[in-house]
Amino acid sequence: MDLWSFLLGFVSAFVFLTVSLTAVYFHLKRARNCKACIRGYLDLIPDLTPEQKKAVQEIRRTFLPKVGQIRENMRRKRAELANLLFADPPDRSKIHSVARQILLYQSDLENEVIEHILEEKEILSPTQQRKFYEIIVEQFSSGGLGVHDVRGKV
Repeated sequence: MDLWSFLLGFVSAFVFLTVSLTAVYFHLKRARNCKACIRGYLDLIPDLTPEQKKAVQEIRRTFLPKVGQIRENMRRKRAELANLLFADPPDRSKIHSVARQILLYQSDLENEVIEHILEEKEILSPTQQRKFYEIIVEQFSSGGLGVHDVRGKV
């Protein structure tokens, strides 16, 4: 085997590898960007009409800030709970009080999500509602998307 054959083979392999890795990179980048645009369960329904998409945006305009505030309150209470758990000596009554407050926020959040799903369901056709049901069952059983805008499993 002469030097030119070796170099030609090496350069060909290098070009092939470069093109392949570039294609994989752009494919993964596009897939990641597509997942990033999913903000809620209805984003998984591909045949929403423009009117439905507008209604979804309006629903989210009020829903997202509301649940965002609840999540922020939970984060603060969880931070407070962590501090209380490691205080010396621990104040058990205060720990239990903060834990109850966290549970109330979790309950509020769950109720907001339930109302949100019912509100979204109302704008769907019967076929879309069946798809929505399948999405809800699948997402709830696997941990869900999170509470809209907060990453979970997709």
